[in-house]
Amino acid sequence: VFGAVLDSILLHTRRSSRLPRRLWPIVRSQAECATQVWRQPDQGIWEARGEPRHYVSSKLMGWVALDRAAKLAHIRGDPGTEAGWRTTADEIKADILEHGVRDGVLRQHYETDALDASTLLAPLVGFLPADDPLLRTSVEAIATDLTEDGFVLRYRTDETDDGLSGKEGTFLICSFWLVSAL
Repeated sequence: VFGAVLDSILLHTRRSSRLPRRLWPIVRSQAECATQVWRQPDQGIWEARGEPRHYVSSKLMGWVALDRAAKLAHIRGDPGTEAGWRTTADEIKADILEHGVRDGVLRQHYETDALDASTLLAPLVGFLPADDPLLRTSVEAIATDLTEDGFVLRYRTDETDDGLSGKEGTFLICSFWLVSAL
């Protein structure tokens, strides 16, 4: 959630050409919380009921939080805070690229080869340049392996410990993410 909040504040700030003073405490608290928790395993965007893992999408949104916070600190004219948050954003990015990629594809979490449609957020949030080979192969893998009848699954239920039984249908927002990523 930290990434979504700070991305929204940055969008608002750029649109209005100013950072309202009342939003700065929110920026600081969200960035500080993201800094404190990004290294911890969690249940991921889909709130899987299995053991907490290092989900790529969670790390990705942690990166968004610190990337956007650094940009907001720059707009505010606070280079020290900007540098600190940029350093943490760079650490998160390096961690994802070291542990969250297998065979040139972003994976669901650090301990698996399984795919997850939530990694389609990577190109949408500017994690890497749009023409980066990792993004291309990740999008293509999801388009090929997580798509049924033109719609995208969140993940394959036989590869994910989500605590549920049975097969899952497609998830519409994931299909929109794929279209946007393409």
